[in-house]
Amino acid sequence: MTWIVTKYFLTAAVVVLVSELAKRSDKLGGFVAALPLVTLLALIWLYVENQSEEKIANHAWYTFWYVIPTLPLFLAFPALLPRIGFWPTMLASVAITVICFGLFALVVRRFGIELL
Repeated sequence: MTWIVTKYFLTAAVVVLVSELAKRSDKLGGFVAALPLVTLLALIWLYVENQSEEKIANHAWYTFWYVIPTLPLFLAFPALLPRIGFWPTMLASVAITVICFGLFALVVRRFGIELL
C-alpha cells in the first residue's frame, strides 16, 4: 500500500510542478509540460514492478502513436479560448482530439498499426 501511495504522490507532484511553473512562466511551464514526464514515470513504475521488457517497450511504442493525434489540441485550444471561453474550449478540444484519434487510427491501420 505504501508503494501505491508513493506512486500517486510522485506522479501528482509532477502535475503540480507543471502548473506552478506555468504560473511563473508560460514558456517554462509549456516546456516542462511537453516533456514526457508522465510516460517516463510510467516506464519507471513498470520497470520497478518487474514488468517484462516487452510490456515496457510496448507502452513506449503505443504512447508514441497516441501522442500524435493529440497535437491538434494544442493548436485548437489557444485559438478557441478567446472566442468561446474556457469550458467550451475544453469540450471542443476533447472532441477534436477524439475525432483526430479516430481518423489517425484508421490511417495507421493501413500500415499494420492497430490502435483500437
